[in-house]
Amino acid sequence: MADATISQPEALERALTAFRAGDLRAALELVQGALARGPDNIDGLHLLGLIEARRGRLAEGERAIARAVEINPAFAAAHFSRGHVLAELGRPQDAVASYDRVLALRPNHADAAFRRANLLRGLNRLPEALAGFDRTVALRPGHAEAWNNRGVVLKALGRLGEAIASYGRAVAARPGFAEAHGNLGLAHADANRHDLAAADFERMLAIDPTAAYAAGALAHARMYCCDWRHFEADARRLAEDVRGGRPAAHPFPFLALSDSAEDQLACARTWARDKCPPAAAPLWQGRRYRHRKIRVAYLSADFHGHATAYLAAGLFERHDRARFETTAISFGPDERDATRARLTAAFGRFIDVRAMDDLAVARLIREMEVDIAVDLKGFTKDARSRILGHRPAPVQVSYLGFPGTMGTESIDYVLADRTVIPDAHIRFYAERVVRLPGCYQANDDKRRIGEHAPTRVEAGLPERGFVFCSFNSSYKITPPVFDVWMRLLAQTPGSVLWLLRGNAACEANLRREAEARGIAPARLVFAPRLAAEDHLARHRLADLFLDTLPCNAHTTASDALWAGLPIVTCLGNAFAGRVAASLLFAAELPELAAASLEEYEVLAAKLASDGELLAATRAKLWRGRETCALFDTDRFRRGIESAYEAMRERAERGEKPQSFDVAPV
Repeated sequence: MADATISQPEALERALTAFRAGDLRAALELVQGALARGPDNIDGLHLLGLIEARRGRLAEGERAIARAVEINPAFAAAHFSRGHVLAELGRPQDAVASYDRVLALRPNHADAAFRRANLLRGLNRLPEALAGFDRTVALRPGHAEAWNNRGVVLKALGRLGEAIASYGRAVAARPGFAEAHGNLGLAHADANRHDLAAADFERMLAIDPTAAYAAGALAHARMYCCDWRHFEADARRLAEDVRGGRPAAHPFPFLALSDSAEDQLACARTWARDKCPPAAAPLWQGRRYRHRKIRVAYLSADFHGHATAYLAAGLFERHDRARFETTAISFGPDERDATRARLTAAFGRFIDVRAMDDLAVARLIREMEVDIAVDLKGFTKDARSRILGHRPAPVQVSYLGFPGTMGTESIDYVLADRTVIPDAHIRFYAERVVRLPGCYQANDDKRRIGEHAPTRVEAGLPERGFVFCSFNSSYKITPPVFDVWMRLLAQTPGSVLWLLRGNAACEANLRREAEARGIAPARLVFAPRLAAEDHLARHRLADLFLDTLPCNAHTTASDALWAGLPIVTCLGNAFAGRVAASLLFAAELPELAAASLEEYEVLAAKLASDGELLAATRAKLWRGRETCALFDTDRFRRGIESAYEAMRERAERGEKPQSFDVAPV
């Protein structure tokens, strides 16, 4: 019971003291007693709002503070508090307006500038957010969090060098700032400085050994550098952490460190729960659309000169417009290249949503009454998995970009085939599995191969000798696979291994690893990156493509086969390690898919030593290139459209998603 003998100012002072001490019950009683004597006391209303908000009664708290600023619009502290409560209520636009009022009254209020910028970043209003962080650090140059978040915005805007500098200012301001070291590592990785990234992640873990996902990021950076000194320990630790439900690794790099579909499911579930859980209030509430044409929206950041676009451009162009309406939801860069122009023409609608936040994009999809939303990114770079977490469409599908499960109920189906997800593996997918006939991977039969291949000398290759080739990214190369490659070089006099140039650390480490296995470092030749057509053309200089495990070549494998270069692969135990076999089966070359690394080595050695066998294999590949299922884009289109029709029909009947195989078409 409030003491009626004390004055209102004294009651408010006592209430504030109790609030600061965490005694919310006493604080509430005192402030209510004070307001009973003068209900329009702005300090009392402000404090009441703070107490109610601290008690979890956000709406009541916001109303009290709103009354305070209504009485006195110049009450800057109350505007500031209201901004915080509005943000907690999930009303970021209104919170920004409150901070605007603070800054109008007190232009030097660094905390208001910082909080406003954070909200704008969450709303994807990136240029405004950047201006806000610039204002913050101008007011408070040692504001480590502002420098860090400024770097996040700059990175999202594609200004990578400036982002790295901003993260550098954050760690200079606070050397023990683990998150900033991690963000610096991610930025260095994007800049292809994986050696620096590894050092950044090591610092992050030294500061906080339990930092979420840092161990996986460190292992991935080391893999990009082919720094295998900790390979076995990293893989073992990550597997143990993933099985224990700990946030150890992002699902994408884990694909190259684990050959277990079960562990990959555990990894994806942990990430999905943390980063993109299903929204509490789904946007689609069960309405049946019954459109005459099925409305399919493809979501991606890769609608430009990117591997996904190279594979799927023909599919997008060939969709049956009498039965389907297709939309591209693009949240990646507008590169204005030839691929972008082709894709813009291929879709019925092409919508650039870069400036929209995830919820706004989801609402757009819902307003468009999309029947089937297809996520082409999964958990790969620049993914925006939270969009489909809002459940904007009756049917939501994971396809092509991410070779594994997304571990969330937000995704109804994953598109696969019987090779990449055999019957025994279906239980390792949170989604229902829809298996397409032949190969799950779309391919474009219009891909152009450059007319003129370089000479061997121009490509840095010896004029004579067998050329083993592997144009996979360096993070896919593992010590057991490299051991096989070095033994193949030893068995094949005069041969070389032709690899794709990645980063300086990778090249130095691989040459050192080769020498440690008795192979002259000069027998490793690194190819510079070229335009897609020229890259396809230079495949003619290689004799045999050697695949990696546990993560195979994917687009890289289809590149080789389209260019007429045979691949030797090894079937792994999870989707990512079975893709090349799926491609070979669809190319009518099942004999090139080995069941073990031992068989893989024997097969590659036989092809390297038997010129007639290799020539016959190349001829078979080239003959079948125009007729095999792998490169029959229209046949593939019919299969995936059959899958979409079946998915939509189930949804229209109100039935739950169900795994099924699509019949050959």
